[in-house]
Amino acid sequence: MTDVAVRAENLSKRFRLQRERRTAMKERFVRGKAPKAQEFWALRDASFEVPRGSMFGIIGHNGSGKSTALKVVAGIYRPTAGFVHVNGRMSALLELGAGFHPELTGRENIALNGSILGMSSKQIEQQTEEIIDFAGIADFIDSPVKTYSSGMYVRLGFAIAVKVDPEVLVIDEVIAVGDEDFQRKCFDFIADLRSRGSTVIIVSHALSIVSEMCDQAMWLDHGEVQEVGVARDVVDAYLKRVNEAEAAKIGLNSTQHFGLSRRGTGEILVTGIEYLDGDGRPTPFLVNGEACSIRMTYIARKEMSDVVFGLNFFNGSNINVAGATSAEQGHETVPVGAGMVEFTLDAMPLSPGNYSVSTAVVTRTRFIDLVDRQFDLTVRNGGTIPNGLVRLSGGWRRAEAELDPAVLEALGEPAEPTAEVGFASAPPAAAS
Repeated sequence: MTDVAVRAENLSKRFRLQRERRTAMKERFVRGKAPKAQEFWALRDASFEVPRGSMFGIIGHNGSGKSTALKVVAGIYRPTAGFVHVNGRMSALLELGAGFHPELTGRENIALNGSILGMSSKQIEQQTEEIIDFAGIADFIDSPVKTYSSGMYVRLGFAIAVKVDPEVLVIDEVIAVGDEDFQRKCFDFIADLRSRGSTVIIVSHALSIVSEMCDQAMWLDHGEVQEVGVARDVVDAYLKRVNEAEAAKIGLNSTQHFGLSRRGTGEILVTGIEYLDGDGRPTPFLVNGEACSIRMTYIARKEMSDVVFGLNFFNGSNINVAGATSAEQGHETVPVGAGMVEFTLDAMPLSPGNYSVSTAVVTRTRFIDLVDRQFDLTVRNGGTIPNGLVRLSGGWRRAEAELDPAVLEALGEPAEPTAEVGFASAPPAAAS
């Protein structure tokens, strides 16, 4: 049990929803008794364990019970059923400005919140300047917090929560309110907390953060646990469900366009494109990192030789981020009539987002048909988001190398003739 920071078993939380209230005697007499309150289970039979020193993510759609679970763990809500055991001193940052008195200054709220979190007067005095410096609001610290922006609220709240040196830190999505610089500072500090053995539980819609930073994750849907396990596996399962639901909801996009604006001599005309998943089934969008095909349909008015088909992909800034042609497999002879060509990918390399697609049919000497950026493509997240516009496929290898002794001396190391250096077998984990 000492290796487990948080343990929850069959945790459930029920709320009563009173749709209509009748408090006045006259209203009760005229309209009768109010309808019975409805029961709403925000959390039902959730069981999970968070190992000490790990980072645990909770994901799911809005209203799935994530924040309720966090508040039960933090002791704000009493569970309707089940139990939760927290082994260690806890600090929580759950809502914007939670625990702040709007009329008090930032400095006074530091003292107030520090006392609530169990800090002594001496500890508060010692930590106050560090909290102010971390929050970056020194110019406004003696102003009432009711005058603070949302970003200032969350920066001060986070600074107080982490500076009490908690053994268990519970964070809701609030840090997303901060700017880029503050978010980096937050995650760096979380990494430092973990290195000192603290446990972090975070609710976030930023799936890349959960996938890369968390050791384990839990997926909630309508208050019920769908999966608990390795963070990346849970995120992938959640995204698969979301993508399937979206595909079923929106149906297949109509990819046939006959009123296209085009350039070229016109012997072959592209009539549309269609997107297929790894199993060859039509899909309204493609998923980053998963196998897929792009099918181009055409009509040939006459037989043509030395034909090459091409695709180009443009992002929202009209930057050509990728392209491919059939020239690598040779020029083809296309007979008269309708036909199609498919471009197959082992893994969709484009980052999640919306793209415009251009199609081209050419020969060695001329453009036959060019349809410029008139087809739409949506790419959805399939797990790990690539660091850039496209995902680079490839492998890493490590080898020994001869180092110049002068380099070692410049680095402050003893000059040895040989050292084993090079790339690790896998890229280093993202800073968490």
